[in-house]
Amino acid sequence: MALMIRAELGLDPWDVFHQGLAERTGWSFGVVTIVVGAAVLLLWWPMRQRPGLGTVSNVFVIGLAVDASLHWLPAPDALAWQLAFLVSGVVLNAIAGGAYIGARLGPGPRDGLMTGLVRITGRSVRLIRTAIEVTVLAVGFLLGGSLGLGTVLYALTIGPLVQVFLPLLTVPERRSVHSPVAAGEPGRAGGAAPVAEQPHFG
Repeated sequence: MALMIRAELGLDPWDVFHQGLAERTGWSFGVVTIVVGAAVLLLWWPMRQRPGLGTVSNVFVIGLAVDASLHWLPAPDALAWQLAFLVSGVVLNAIAGGAYIGARLGPGPRDGLMTGLVRITGRSVRLIRTAIEVTVLAVGFLLGGSLGLGTVLYALTIGPLVQVFLPLLTVPERRSVHSPVAAGEPGRAGGAAPVAEQPHFG
């Protein structure tokens, strides 16, 4: 996330939203990520979604990590370095997504929101995911979030990349242990939904 922010070439939809809120509130990007994650998690309650350790960790760890990374990560001036930051950010995001899905310790708040809405509405994963992503992208852009090449690159590549990394990073399921299975993709993350859908681990 920090690499994509520093690249200044556009963010994924949820991070466009986070950045827009940060611009308006004056809060750090990480604090906004934590607050939004906690708010989304509250929406799980009426949908009777069950969080896991990974869900709670997603809310706090990512926000703290992105603020720490932004503190020491410089903003490159040369376009070549901006592109390198962008591509590295997308690939690392996919690796992180495969790892947290594969850990089987619960989906991120945003992924759980998606799967909860799919369950209670009976609509397709693709429709619900698209509706959520378009909504946060539009609101984030209106608030001043960064939309650009990175947004398109993320949307087109994150699903296929997670599909590559997920089998390599999935912990074998133990039949005797009943723990929340990671739903959704990455992802803000990213299971119950097809891996090809865009994850958000934020």
